[in-house]
Amino acid sequence: MQSSCAEVQAQVSDRVLEITIVRPERKNALTMAMYQAMADLLNTAAEDRDVRVVVITGAEGVFTSGNDLMDFLGGAASSEESPVFQFMVALYNFPKPVIAAINGPAVGIGTTMLLHCDMAFAGEDALFQMPFVNLGLCPEYASSYFMPRIMGHARAAELLLLGKKFDAAEAVELGICNAAVAAEEALPRARQVAAELATRAPEAVRLSKQLLRKGTHDRGLEVIQEEAGHFQKRLQSEEFKEAATAFMEKRPADFSRF
Repeated sequence: MQSSCAEVQAQVSDRVLEITIVRPERKNALTMAMYQAMADLLNTAAEDRDVRVVVITGAEGVFTSGNDLMDFLGGAASSEESPVFQFMVALYNFPKPVIAAINGPAVGIGTTMLLHCDMAFAGEDALFQMPFVNLGLCPEYASSYFMPRIMGHARAAELLLLGKKFDAAEAVELGICNAAVAAEEALPRARQVAAELATRAPEAVRLSKQLLRKGTHDRGLEVIQEEAGHFQKRLQSEEFKEAATAFMEKRPADFSRF
């Protein structure tokens, strides 16, 4: 199985598809081309009998620093036709187990995509953050729906409203990750679990995943679409323009005039 983008690598071995984000010079920041490549890989793997499990990871000690801001500003990032939305739906609807291996920064969608993986293993150097409000934006990928249900309203509000950073141990405590391990063990642990799952009865595994998600699946997609509509409007807001300008100028954003 081949990726359509050099910055997203794909390899299938023993019925496990491993997707690796490879853009270390930009801390694995995601472009539209990278989103499209990941969406295409997932959609193909969903129908491929030779793929039973997917592992998602990042290269060079980084999971992903989130969206590449310059590329992000160049298109309708949250419209239903966009590569971002296509990736979100492909992962959300993926019928087979998905396991994440996280090292270093996991920012924005680097954290929210974990809500749609079945398991996640974080290296002790992992650092998570959802700084949407800090950028004049709003939560995405149904994080406003799933996070209060995983960890309670107060903890979710702390992470989403303040954009608070948290480490691997806290990610486990909050219920986002399964385990915090030594940095060099995150990917091997994910591979070990993936290999074990790949030997299980495939239809039983897929059915079990479907049943686990039954109570939230339909509502989750509705929230993804609702958040995306708000997110798209926020990208046109003066608050976001100030945040983006401040980022480019390497200064704190000033929202005092709003």
